[in-house]
Amino acid sequence: MTFVIISQILLLGVALSMDAFAVSVTDGLTYTDINKKKSFFIAGVFGFMQALMPLLGYWIVEIITMIVDEASGANAGKIMGDVVSWIAFCLLLFIGINMIIDGIKELKKPVEEKEAKSFSVKEVLYFGFATAIDALGSGVALHSGLSNNYTIWLHVSIIMITTFGISLIGLFLGNRITKLLHNKYEITTIIGGVILIGLAVWIILSHYFG
Repeated sequence: MTFVIISQILLLGVALSMDAFAVSVTDGLTYTDINKKKSFFIAGVFGFMQALMPLLGYWIVEIITMIVDEASGANAGKIMGDVVSWIAFCLLLFIGINMIIDGIKELKKPVEEKEAKSFSVKEVLYFGFATAIDALGSGVALHSGLSNNYTIWLHVSIIMITTFGISLIGLFLGNRITKLLHNKYEITTIIGGVILIGLAVWIILSHYFG
């Protein structure tokens, strides 16, 4: 294993973590009760998911290659990349649109009826899955020469740690923006929805034109 390969894995980790960063900013914007423990939980979920998906992608291609042949494994990887990109697009688009609708509804309510959004474990897990599923395709890239059956574990660990750190930065940034907006959570909810819709579009564009 060379320094060049580690550097490539680190750069891949940074690239993959951009989805998690965007959603971390959204969480920091919209959750009103974020604390240190919840921040570490969110970053931990995003880091774990961003590591798990490439690992699954790698082993799916490896198993198909062993059972059939290398060409079949590569072809399966390409199909998998197309499918998961569209799944991620639909999930994030759905969440983003709902957030914008909820934010607009809150804007129309009297001040005394407005409800701030609270931390949700279920939603964090959903976000973690939605932002990481397109990383299944990166397992194909890892299988194509960057990793082998032994080094893959180290490589996904690097991706996980990188995503964890960048997600914490995103949460902090989102929380700071909320305070700058004087805790107007209906506005931050709309901003968060726009971010998720932009992320959904970016996933598709980067998959086909990146």
